[in-house]
Amino acid sequence: MGDSYNNALAGSINGLDKTDLIRKRGPWRSLEAVEFATREWVDWLHRRRLLEPIGNMPPAEAETRYYAQLEQLARAA
Repeated sequence: MGDSYNNALAGSINGLDKTDLIRKRGPWRSLEAVEFATREWVDWLHRRRLLEPIGNMPPAEAETRYYAQLEQLARAA
């Protein structure tokens, strides 16, 4: 069990998944088709979707840059 922030994030992602993927691209022929489409959607969500608030870059790239900056600061200290 997570804290309320984890639960809110999970609920938000599940809602996005249902709205953006399951309902828009259905009807589905099999559970395997849903699983494959979900993998593609998660990849897009984290690695290809550009977010304006973080500099028009994908979340995965922003995370990589963040940890690289932390590492640079640690080395400089």
